[in-house]
Amino acid sequence: MTFASHFLFPSVRWFFRKRAERLVARLNTRLARPIQPFKLAHRTETVNRLAYDPQVAQAVIDFAAAEGIPEAVAFETARRYANEIVPGFSATLYFSVATRAAQWLSRSLYRVRVSGEVAALDGIDTDATVVFVLNHRSNMDYVLVTWLAARQTALAYAVGEWARRWPLAPLIRAMGGYFVRRKNLNPLYRKVLARYIQLATAGGVTQAIFPEGRLSRTGALQDPKLGILSYLIADHDPDAARDVVFVPVAVNYERVLEDRVLIAASTKGAKAFRLRWWMVARHLFRHLQLRVTGRFTRFGYAAVSYGRPLSLQAFLAHDHDDPTEALGQALIGRIADVLPVLPLALVSEALLSGAQTVAAVAAHLDTRRVALAQAGHPVHGARRPAKEAALIALRMLAVRRAISLDRPEIEIHPDWRPVLSFYATTLP
Repeated sequence: MTFASHFLFPSVRWFFRKRAERLVARLNTRLARPIQPFKLAHRTETVNRLAYDPQVAQAVIDFAAAEGIPEAVAFETARRYANEIVPGFSATLYFSVATRAAQWLSRSLYRVRVSGEVAALDGIDTDATVVFVLNHRSNMDYVLVTWLAARQTALAYAVGEWARRWPLAPLIRAMGGYFVRRKNLNPLYRKVLARYIQLATAGGVTQAIFPEGRLSRTGALQDPKLGILSYLIADHDPDAARDVVFVPVAVNYERVLEDRVLIAASTKGAKAFRLRWWMVARHLFRHLQLRVTGRFTRFGYAAVSYGRPLSLQAFLAHDHDDPTEALGQALIGRIADVLPVLPLALVSEALLSGAQTVAAVAAHLDTRRVALAQAGHPVHGARRPAKEAALIALRMLAVRRAISLDRPEIEIHPDWRPVLSFYATTLP
């Protein structure tokens, strides 16, 4: 055992570390934004750096005084928070496994369409820290953004408490995700989280954030939660050489995998937003059946649209009564400006407005597609004749038994009206 701990294990660690370093060196020659040293640091080193950060140390003293506990106990609490938050990024897992799996899954489930990427990213200073800001439609957002950003860099992103269970937790840590609590937040935890985000940002780590804070229960864009944005603004030095550039990214789907669960949560409260293991297993089994028998068809479009980047230095050069609130609203506004328009959403809107025939639905599509395209929104499926696009979307709804198409007039099944309303609300 002594021989193994002193000679064998260090040799094995050295072998894998050198292999990882060679991989990162190769990746950095082709990535538009090389992986930063902060992201590659050993996890233990980052935890120590965070635990001994001067601002965290002051928060430890304040927390100990407020709670009436020894400072040593407060310090161990801060260290536990740091250990909980800090990821352990693996370039091998991220680029060799995760991005390939994300690409396969995205393309196997959806017809993926991307617009505005080159125009949004090409003009950004290569030294700036890029923060992708996305609306939150589905848990597929993580998969899509991981794949799409892989040509640029590796992302760090915040993940909720739902992912802290095995085997998801070690996998998400290795992919660069850091965990954020939504409950039982105290000043010490907030300071540790804030300092991690600020150190990563100062280190140039590319990030992805969801300012809405949670999945949209209604399909509409939500007001921004300002926690992470406030951390970024609080630590930003307007005179620093490294700017922070926010890139708005709007995401939309013709089929949100969790739509029924989200709708139930909007009407019955948070307790309805719980996926049981047997529910997931049942859907996976059904999906595999469709795959094996050749009856599976993709869930329509998954569209991603990039908006106008926003420089934090330029934004803060103007006076704002509440800079964090103003930044959150500006970013949500830029996401709304480029929100993709999908045929199924237009069809849902037509049906809810009273259209009862294919011709009436097609006429609605014709009118709305023109108006939304003129407003600057990417309109997908616009190359197809309106009647053909309408029929494809109507059949998707019929397969889910949301409507009946085998009668002279289209009939909406009553239980599915909330689902049609959900998709109609995803429109700009």
